[in-house]
Amino acid sequence: MWFRNLSLYRFTKPFELTPEELDEQLAARPSRPLGDLEPAFTGWTQPMGEEGTQLVHALGNCIMVCARKEEKILPAAAVRELLEQRLAEIEEKEGRRPGAKARRELKENIIFEMMPRAFSKSSRQYAYIDRKHGWLVVDTASATRAEELISLLRECLGSFPVVPLATEEAPVDVMTQWVKDRSVPTGLEIGDECELRDLVEDGGIVRARREDLFSDEIQAHVQGGKRVMKLAMTWKERVSFVLDEHFILRRLRFEDAVLDEAGESQAETFAERFDADFTLMSGELQHFLPAFIDLFGGLEQNV
Repeated sequence: MWFRNLSLYRFTKPFELTPEELDEQLAARPSRPLGDLEPAFTGWTQPMGEEGTQLVHALGNCIMVCARKEEKILPAAAVRELLEQRLAEIEEKEGRRPGAKARRELKENIIFEMMPRAFSKSSRQYAYIDRKHGWLVVDTASATRAEELISLLRECLGSFPVVPLATEEAPVDVMTQWVKDRSVPTGLEIGDECELRDLVEDGGIVRARREDLFSDEIQAHVQGGKRVMKLAMTWKERVSFVLDEHFILRRLRFEDAVLDEAGESQAETFAERFDADFTLMSGELQHFLPAFIDLFGGLEQNV
């Protein structure tokens, strides 16, 4: 249940639905099996899986939701192989190779024929609403996947007023200055991984792993004009991650100090463990994120 990435969104208006009201709204689009000719479908499922009975899971000021996407898998190679076979048959019969429009139509027909026999795969996208701070926290580093979940919320609720969380100072400027100064704020520790990039067109990119980021070699790149686009760091020995230029936290990892607290829980059932972990994770992020955002000048005011 522990989130592995954080895409953060900020409400532009207070979220006022109760968990019960949100559950009722999401029930209009539950997850379901795909029809024979459906390529994909996304609906809401219980965050606690088979242990849950509702489409939301609320603890304190936080409400977790989970979108389940099921999609058919049609191997591109298999489609191409059958398409070439059909094209060859037409060419042999008619003495000519079909044009671009006919090839597109033939490919669409092949996909239509193959769809009922295609295997399907499913994936789950978790997120939670923090009503106290006015955030939506999505467990993904993909803006596309986060926007898909938000679009589904808007479809069910009619309105879901969020925008990507932005800070007054650009993450690239702040991270570059930290590396250039070889100094970071108290409580923050720079890791051994970064991505440096020239912002000019076709500029060079340097990716460093398992390197001292305050070394002369890295300094030469920064002093030469490269900017820090991604930077690994740890907050107070409790949370580690890689921050990127869009303020997305990638490869989030809760350190031993946090996990030891989770291990001290007296939870015996899956539901109790889920609640304990969700409470600890959301509480940790409620302490960490406001302080971390302040290092970048706080939230952008023009929202």
